[in-house]
Amino acid sequence: MSASRPSASQSFKYYRSWVLQRYQSLHIYGKLFIWATVVFYICIGAFIFIVTPAKIAQYLYDKASALAEIRYGYLALGLAMFVASFPPLIGHTTLAGLCGFAYGMNGFFISAAASVMGSAAVFVILRYLFSERIRRWTGQNKKWQALESVINAKGLPLIVLIRISPLPPWVYSNTLFASIETVSLWQFVFATCFIFPKLALHAFIGSRMASLSDGHQRGGMDGHTIVLNAVLILSSLLIVMFTSWVIYTLVQGHLAKLESSSSRVERDTAEEYDEEAPLLSD
Repeated sequence: MSASRPSASQSFKYYRSWVLQRYQSLHIYGKLFIWATVVFYICIGAFIFIVTPAKIAQYLYDKASALAEIRYGYLALGLAMFVASFPPLIGHTTLAGLCGFAYGMNGFFISAAASVMGSAAVFVILRYLFSERIRRWTGQNKKWQALESVINAKGLPLIVLIRISPLPPWVYSNTLFASIETVSLWQFVFATCFIFPKLALHAFIGSRMASLSDGHQRGGMDGHTIVLNAVLILSSLLIVMFTSWVIYTLVQGHLAKLESSSSRVERDTAEEYDEEAPLLSD
């Protein structure tokens, strides 16, 4: 007879004690980092509460509008996305949304061009200038090696699938493909173009958020329009999250299949060696 499932209170006590033990086992610097993070988020929450979300949103909208009015503002935003393609920088997705926030759906063209050019530049620079250092780093990461094996086995379709997957993140995906010699530049650029639908969604979300952030536009909307914009933003976010989860699941499935096939090959090789061992001993 199977054991009864623990109650909610028992589960809570278990995880609470587990977290407390992990915290107590941390070094003093680890504890300080945790408390600094907690204080940071408390300050952020207090700032939002005091200033109010409406004023913060209006400030961001005004700055985005000022950027859009600058003659070459789109180049500055595109350059930021270009630079954010280099590891270990972050913020590519945020900048894609900012393109839509400042330029509406036209921001998609900024983010698309900057993403392709930035990732291609990372690929070329890492492939030809830092190839040995990348090999040393990837040689110590088993998950990275597993991804390399999968890509070598499946080819371009899997390159596209991993490229649009949320994991590995954007900058590390650039590094991954640059470290795999069997992946050519044209394959990498071709696969990168498949992120365009996601960039368009981010631009759309940013444009809708901009319309709700401006007090003048928001004041001219009736309740139904405001709700519709909020629903569109939420729906777009859910679509991004769902598709990312589906793609990530597919990639993990490919990894699992490769690992199982590799283990079968190793087992068969070991069995063949055992069968031939008596002959070799004679």
